[in-house]
Amino acid sequence: MGMGEAGFYYPGADRLIYQHPLLSLLLLITFSSRLHLGESQVHTLQCRIQKCTTDFVSLTSHLNPYLDGFDTEFCKALRAYSACTQRTSKSCRGNLVFHSAMLGISDLMSQRNCSRDGPTSSTHPEAPVEPCNYRSRHHGQQAGNHSQPTYLFCGLFGDPHLRTFKDHFQTCKVEGAWPLIDNNYLSVQVTNVPVVPGSSATATNKITIIFKPYQDCTEQKVYQAVTDDLPAAFMDGTVSGGDGETRSLWIVEKVPGRHVEIHAGYTGVTVVVRQLGRYLTMATRIPEELAMAYDESQDLQLCVNGCPTAERIDRDGHLPLPMLGLQQPPRAGASPGFTLETATAKCREGLEVCDIYFNSCVFDLLTTGDANFTSAAYNALKDVETLHPKGERCYIFPRGNAACSHLLSAPFPLILGFLITMLF
Repeated sequence: MGMGEAGFYYPGADRLIYQHPLLSLLLLITFSSRLHLGESQVHTLQCRIQKCTTDFVSLTSHLNPYLDGFDTEFCKALRAYSACTQRTSKSCRGNLVFHSAMLGISDLMSQRNCSRDGPTSSTHPEAPVEPCNYRSRHHGQQAGNHSQPTYLFCGLFGDPHLRTFKDHFQTCKVEGAWPLIDNNYLSVQVTNVPVVPGSSATATNKITIIFKPYQDCTEQKVYQAVTDDLPAAFMDGTVSGGDGETRSLWIVEKVPGRHVEIHAGYTGVTVVVRQLGRYLTMATRIPEELAMAYDESQDLQLCVNGCPTAERIDRDGHLPLPMLGLQQPPRAGASPGFTLETATAKCREGLEVCDIYFNSCVFDLLTTGDANFTSAAYNALKDVETLHPKGERCYIFPRGNAACSHLLSAPFPLILGFLITMLF
């Protein structure tokens, strides 16, 4: 599917979106501070609760709850926040924002099982730069600026559907071997094969990832996954790179043979590889400055520039949906062919928001007849929620998406017409 005039979904109460542990606290403090504006209490002028809150946000905004060490760092920041509030407690007596923050800190400590005693984070750390830790190097290069690095996301799943670094969403043919990423630090190549006879749709059955050497942090490491062989080790048999103390590169097997995560601390890169049914999916998060570190000979990168025009299945924002579902006999082990109604119902089982991932799911079921593509779309969206640097951009809505709210109740011919004209 092409990008078109897609809009972004900004999370509110939607339960599908991950709720960061800061959210409830910050909402409470923001609401309370607005209520408190205009009060003329003299002691409020000396109350520094907003400074405490700002420091806490600065210490935690870059933390990823899905990565190792999150709880330790988050608890350190909470203890520092608590200590800051204690130091300003006298001047903040009676301040609603202050008391809201105290309650929020207590709740978060309980939720994260943080002890009251222990190390705290410093708002002005003077730790030496760790050469094999990307975040440490980035902060060291900023010379006290303390700005956070900018990250990009790219993902590939299904028939295949590509989400580029620019959040452009495309559906492509790209049969054979194609580079998703090829810069000075990381290369990711996928191999796609036809899914059903007579269709231009393909899916990924091989992924090769090359982590390039960097100073003394790691030698070159190659990871390769193929259908029915999703290893928990690099091709040389190791599970990590670098010396035993720094562990600058490592593999985490989430589900044996089905879900692997690779973390490169020296570049700040995370790559997720899954097998769903007979095919593979890939999602990655990478610092922008590294993603853009390539020369002219490396300009064919699907994550950077999208698919070539000749390889696009979507045309001017429209997908050529099969009118009656799968026309060919399903392959061995696949589900029977889907109609638009049954494909919609199947996708609705796992995808409750009618966004571009839902529409991709419907397209894949109609094209292949393989119910495993429902799981591919569902998990691709989960990987976006986990890795995308801007959580409010997880969902992309196709143009004219208002029709989606009536998808299940509209007469079949109308549904078909809506999907053919509005799937983008």
